[in-house]
Amino acid sequence: MDPALDAALDPAVAALLRRNDQGLVPAVVQQHDTGDVLMLGWMDDEALRRTLTTGRGTYWSRSRQEYWVKGETSGHTQRVVEVRLDCDGDTLLVKVDQHGPACHTGDRTCFDAALLPLAGPAE
Repeated sequence: MDPALDAALDPAVAALLRRNDQGLVPAVVQQHDTGDVLMLGWMDDEALRRTLTTGRGTYWSRSRQEYWVKGETSGHTQRVVEVRLDCDGDTLLVKVDQHGPACHTGDRTCFDAALLPLAGPAE
């Protein structure tokens, strides 16, 4: 068995994370070269460790209660270019090279579905 697969998330990295009540941190996924926001996933320590170790976007499915690697079944993979932590330690920014659509609907991003109307101009 590969010892890297049994390793835990680096304690120094784990100490920086502020997780929600389920032990998760939201991960905003962005195309590294265009800046397009592709999707939002959730990571726990293990999903983040797998992402950092393999260079493949790995997330925790809240509905299925299991880990999933983006593109494992669809072939629409993510090569992770960099991972950043926000100033509060409660959100990750995962910059990727997305191959194929990021959204399960077949759209390039998960944010192409609907534009919500603004009530008025921001002041």
